[in-house]
Amino acid sequence: MLPLETTFFQHALLGGLFASLLCAVVGTYVVTRRMVIVGGGMAHASLGGVGMGAYFGFSPLGGAAAFAALSGFLLNWLGRKRSIREDSAVAMIWTFGMATGILFACLAPGFMTDLPAYLFGDILSISATTLRWLALFCAVVVAFYLLLRGTIVSIACDRDFARTQGLPVRTVEALFTLLTALTIVACLHMVGIIMVVSLLSVPQLTASLFVRRYDAMVWLSAVWGFAACVAGLCLSYWFDVPSGAAIILVGIVIYALARAIKSLCLSLRRISKA
Repeated sequence: MLPLETTFFQHALLGGLFASLLCAVVGTYVVTRRMVIVGGGMAHASLGGVGMGAYFGFSPLGGAAAFAALSGFLLNWLGRKRSIREDSAVAMIWTFGMATGILFACLAPGFMTDLPAYLFGDILSISATTLRWLALFCAVVVAFYLLLRGTIVSIACDRDFARTQGLPVRTVEALFTLLTALTIVACLHMVGIIMVVSLLSVPQLTASLFVRRYDAMVWLSAVWGFAACVAGLCLSYWFDVPSGAAIILVGIVIYALARAIKSLCLSLRRISKA
């Protein structure tokens, strides 16, 4: 039996729902633009803001958002300048952020006893206040997507063509860099800095096995993401394992099963036509 009547479990389910919607909108853009490695770099670099927040006394989540956004803008700038290979730039910023975060966390008075929660997540600790902010941010992101759907899809699928059509490519790219950073921070409670990039990519990859249209990929990835959150929470409760790791593992298993089933169906179809 699940503790559905308890407040913490209800908050976890709602948090999973909002996080799934956020990652569906932002993650579909990230996957379509082939920016998953950049998202991973932003996520890991955000640890620098967490550590500095603990050391200097400001909000660690605010520091994480600032670090993630700055690293994203810096990676975009380096990509346009082509002064350094993208994978090298991501690795450098990724490790710089994590090294900075660990250093300041160690220097913080009394050390950061809640550092594991930022690294690995703790979805069962979501408060009502956090949930309200998450719901508000989710509503803003979904409304942004619905209002600018055509422009977003054009830029995500072919930015060069979108530029020839006079679309505000750089403005949308900057907005999505900021949204990606904020989404990463919003989902830290779910799975933590280490694994948050999976929420931005695995459900979208699963959805892409079944649909080709951008819109369909967004909404189907939200379904797969929420399914992984619910199943991961159940496993976490039944087997007393970390919820963040359980959510990610379930998401990857869903992708593997979906891919295997699709491959089997295609093979059977080819055999039947032979």
